This record gives sequence, C-alpha cells and structure tokens, in this order.
Amino acid sequence: MSKGKLAKFADMAAYPHVFEYPYSVADDVPFDMKGRWADQFFHNDHPIVLELGCGRGEYTVGLARLFPDKNFIGVDIKGARMWSGATESLHEGLKNVAFLRTNIEIIDRFFAPGEVSEIWLTFSDPQMKKATKRLTSTYFMNRYRRFLVDGGLIHLKTDSNFMYTYTQYMVSHNALPVEFSTDDLYHSGLVDDILSIRTYYEQQWLDRGLSIKYLKFRLPQEGTLEEPDVEIELDDYRSYNRSKRSGLQTSR
Repeated sequence: MSKGKLAKFADMAAYPHVFEYPYSVADDVPFDMKGRWADQFFHNDHPIVLELGCGRGEYTVGLARLFPDKNFIGVDIKGARMWSGATESLHEGLKNVAFLRTNIEIIDRFFAPGEVSEIWLTFSDPQMKKATKRLTSTYFMNRYRRFLVDGGLIHLKTDSNFMYTYTQYMVSHNALPVEFSTDDLYHSGLVDDILSIRTYYEQQWLDRGLSIKYLKFRLPQEGTLEEPDVEIELDDYRSYNRSKRSGLQTSR
C-alpha cells in the first residue's frame, strides 16, 4: 500500500538530499548553496545536470545510475510525486542525486552562472494556451542562461507534437545549434541507455500508441532570443492534465 501524501512530505523533510523552497518560502528564506552545490553538497567538481519537472524522478535516478561522474538534481513542485525518486535514490545510496522542490519559474534563484551543464525536460506540460509557461519558451531560455554554461545542452523528450513543433520553431528562429531531432524516437535508431529510460507517464503514452519526440540542442549565451510568431496545431488527443483536444485548433 502506498504512503499517504502527509507521510511522504514528512519523509521528504528528513531526507538529507531533498531541498524544499517553494515560492512561498523562497522569498523569505535565503538559499545559501547557490553557486556551492559542488563543494557543499556533492563534494566533487563533476558537471551538474538538472531535470526540470522531474515528476517521480525516474530520469534523475536513472541518469545518476548510468553516470556516476555527473551530479543530477531533479526539480519539481509536486513533492508527493518526487518522493518516489527521492526514496529510491536514498535507499540505493546514490551520492550524485539531489532533489529540489520549488517552482521552476524561480529556478535561477538556486544556481549561479555556469553552475549547470545540461537540462533535461521530460514530458513537460506543453502549456498550449500561453507561450511564456512553456519550459522551452524564450522566457525560460533566458532564465536558463543565468546558470547554464555557454552552449550548455538542453534535452526535450515529449509525447506532445505541439511542444515538439513549437520548440523546433523556437530553436530555428533563434539559430540555436541542434544536435539531434526526431518525431519518433523509438524508431529513429538513436535509442541508447540514456534515452531508453522510461518514465511512468511515458509508458502510458507508449501503451496508447503515441510516438515519443526528442530534440537535443545547445543554448549559447550570446544573442537576443525572440519568440517565433507562428500558429501551431494543438495536440489532437487528451493527455494527462491537458484540456485542449481538437487538432483543428491552433495556438501561438
């Protein structure tokens, strides 16, 4: 039987590798580890990789197992979901894993310039109604620039054709270097140990016959980023927590 939400939050509060700074707390409580994750928590100089919107933390934990020479931090505001990955990594004794419970809109408060080398966006909500809420929008790209190394990698893995198409337009419009792009990952020949890590929700979408899209690009520090002025067909299915259905509608 799974633990209740209150019990999970009590666990998380005691976990040494979980840091909880939701928006309501972050305004009043300083985060002293900004710029000092390597020496104060991980105690090494390995690259730091973020998974933003980590959900249950499957990718954070899976990547940490594969790459002991990198440090991984899963970020999400949903603590009850995060508990799964936090608990699993604690029981396994993984020393290169941490979790940060906060709002991604204020993610730049927790990392110093150049402190992060890569970002993973795994099955983010496509936010079809408002571009500035999309984790691949220029709104967020400008925030990522505040702590990502120059030319740092961004990985997008998604079931959403809307999110994938929008991100392609954003990347193309701003001439960001693309390393790989496919609208059908598991038939692309690219799948390796990294990309074959499957989240709980990903498996649900695969079971429904949906293809998985993947885009890997770099984010240079220089240049002004502009939002693409395009209309994109909305996803033509109802996915988890998504209210738009009709593929006949479009959104900017």
